[in-house]
Amino acid sequence: MQRTGTADLPLHGGRAPRWLFDRMVRLAGAILEAIVVELGPQEVLRRLQDPFWFQAFGALLGFDWHSSGLTTTTTGAIKEALKDRDLGLYVAGGKGRTSRKTPDQIRRIADRTGIHPDPLIYASRMTAKVDSAALQDGYQIYHHVLIFTQDGQWVVIQQGMNPVRRYARRYHWSSEHLQSFVVEPHTGIAAQRRESRVLDLTAKESVATQEVMVDLVRERPEQTIRDMERLRHLRLPRRHELWVQDLRPESLKKILLRTYERAPASFEELLGLQGVGPKTIRALALVSDIIYGATPSYQDPAVYAFAHGGKDGYPYPVNRRVYERSIDVVERAIRLAKLGHREKLQALRKLGQLFSDEEVSS
Repeated sequence: MQRTGTADLPLHGGRAPRWLFDRMVRLAGAILEAIVVELGPQEVLRRLQDPFWFQAFGALLGFDWHSSGLTTTTTGAIKEALKDRDLGLYVAGGKGRTSRKTPDQIRRIADRTGIHPDPLIYASRMTAKVDSAALQDGYQIYHHVLIFTQDGQWVVIQQGMNPVRRYARRYHWSSEHLQSFVVEPHTGIAAQRRESRVLDLTAKESVATQEVMVDLVRERPEQTIRDMERLRHLRLPRRHELWVQDLRPESLKKILLRTYERAPASFEELLGLQGVGPKTIRALALVSDIIYGATPSYQDPAVYAFAHGGKDGYPYPVNRRVYERSIDVVERAIRLAKLGHREKLQALRKLGQLFSDEEVSS
C-alpha cells in the first residue's frame, strides 16, 4: 500500500468567516450524503483516509489549500454536517481541549447508538500516542478527530504543529488496512517540507529497535540506568550529540521501575503505558542504537488542490453565487437519487464539469 499519510501546511492565523463556514457545512453534508446514498458510509472513510482526497475536499469547500486551518475547519464542517444527518457516520474530537474530550464523546455516541466504545477509544489513544512519541518529527499534536461507523470502522485525522518552523503536519489513519499500530500504520504521507532528521520507530527498519527497547524495560532498571550513564561519557558520532544531552537517567528511573513491574510484551504495549512519552522513548532508542546496535529509522516518512476560491482570496475570492449553486446541485441530486434516479448521483463524480471556466471566474 502506498504511504500517503501526512500533510505539511504553513500555520495561518484567523478563522473561516461565519458565512463561509455555514456554506462549508451545507456543501460538506450534501457531498458526504451523496457518497453514502450511492456507496455507503464505509466509502466516506475510505476517502477521508487519503490525505490528497481530503486536501482536495477542503479546497472544494472553499478553504485555502496551503493553510493549516484547512484541517481543523474541514473536520469541523464535517462534524457539524453529520450532527443533523442520519448517515451512520459519527465524529468525536476536535482542536485543543476538544481533542482531549474524544473518549467522552465516543462514549456518549456509543450510549445512543449501541456501538461498543472500547476499541474506538483505544484507537483514538494509540494514534495520538504514536504520532507524539513513536514518530518524533518535531510536530506537537494539537488536533485529533476520529470518524467512525456503526460497525466500528474508523478514520483518524490529526494535526501537529512545529511553532519554530511555522508549519503544521497532518496525519491520516484508517482501520481498513491497519495491521499494526506501530509498524507503518499511517495510510500514507504527503508533505511540502521533509525534515532532515526524524526518529521514526514506526518504520519497518525500526522493528529490531522496538524489540530491543521492550527487552530493556523488562530488565531490572539498574542495568538500563547504567547503560544510559555510560552513553553520557562516550564520544559519540555527531548525529547523537543532542540526544545524549537529553539523557536524564535519574529522571527516568521512576518510569523504568513502572515498566519493569508491568513487563510489556510488545512495543505497542510499552508505548501505551501511562507515563511513557517522547523522552522515555528517545532515551531507550538511543541505548538500543549505540549499545546494542539496533539502529532505528531516522528518515522522515513524509505532495496538494481549488474549486470555489479560498478564504484569503487566493487564487481568487470565494464566489458565493457559484458556491450556492454547488450546494443546490448536490442536494437536488440526493433528493432525486432517493426517488430512484441514481444516475444523478453518478453524474456528481464529474463535479468539475458542472461549471464552465467562465462561470468560475465570473
